[in-house]
Amino acid sequence: MDTKIININKENIDEELIMEASSLIKDGKLVAFPTETVYGLGANGLDESAVKGIFNAKGRPQDNPLILHIYNVEQLIPLVKDVSDIALECIKKFWPGPLTMLFKKSNIVPDIITAGLDTVAIRMPNNPIALELIRKSNTPIAAPSANLSGKPSPTSANHVIQDLDGKIDMIIDGGITGVGLESTVLDLSGDVPLILRPGGVTIEDLKEFIPNITQDKGTIIESADITPKSPGQKYRHYAPKAEMIVFDGEIEDIVEGITNRTNELINKGLRVGIMATEETKNNYTLGTVLIVGSRENKESIAANLFNTIRLFDDKNVDIILAEGIESDNIGMAIMNRMMKASGGKIIKV
Repeated sequence: MDTKIININKENIDEELIMEASSLIKDGKLVAFPTETVYGLGANGLDESAVKGIFNAKGRPQDNPLILHIYNVEQLIPLVKDVSDIALECIKKFWPGPLTMLFKKSNIVPDIITAGLDTVAIRMPNNPIALELIRKSNTPIAAPSANLSGKPSPTSANHVIQDLDGKIDMIIDGGITGVGLESTVLDLSGDVPLILRPGGVTIEDLKEFIPNITQDKGTIIESADITPKSPGQKYRHYAPKAEMIVFDGEIEDIVEGITNRTNELINKGLRVGIMATEETKNNYTLGTVLIVGSRENKESIAANLFNTIRLFDDKNVDIILAEGIESDNIGMAIMNRMMKASGGKIIKV
């Protein structure tokens, strides 16, 4: 398959190119497109055959549900059985934006979207290209991240090209994404609101008007013994080629732990990558050191995390030693992704 790559400026969207991309969606084809979080691999969310193409292209397990993307609230109504008052508050405050909500699904949503569950995950992305593609396609678009299953999520079109060139019909290059981590997933289908996956909308943001909100245990500890209700719950995600270990604790202890382990591994002949922060970069004299962002600006770490993991792949290191981040605000989402990328290999120091 030849993958067509087109460039669209989100500040000045080319009408003809968007129409070309939306025609592919209508025809059951696969189009990768930018959102404010990561790049998504899109297909007509109401076309079961088209959605199967997503699973095939990514090598994605069939029991891993997908998220439907919409461009306005009116598009939500036919997809769900009910929209609660809490959901309406979340819509008003966070849509468009990096918040996905789980609702009881209506009969028009194919079971392949929900992995046979009675809930469906829906969000409205905050990216003009994504919104216009959905609007012109005139259908909700199913879109997981546009990468091979298990690899780091793509925050640029080049990442998508690395993984999916020749496997999908089109890639829309709309520049670098902003948030850099996938959306927060909030389950509103039960009695107690539950965060299934932390993301750009933090638990602190949500607690302001959902005081009884809780977090699924899988957001904090690695667990394969669950039935996933949303992406990012069950399987190892975001994984580099190399083994990855996360060091968690006080920053001085983290630096000491990584330094000692680096010395041990280099003495064994291994190539060591160190994922450092701006504040600690000068503490490391050995290994391949990459700066993921600043502890004073955790949003920069979120934006750079997946790209940094991919850069370690390019440098062919044997093992990555990563600094853990304080788990407040977006730090929870960062640590969740690090936990998944390392397969739960976290050393408390």
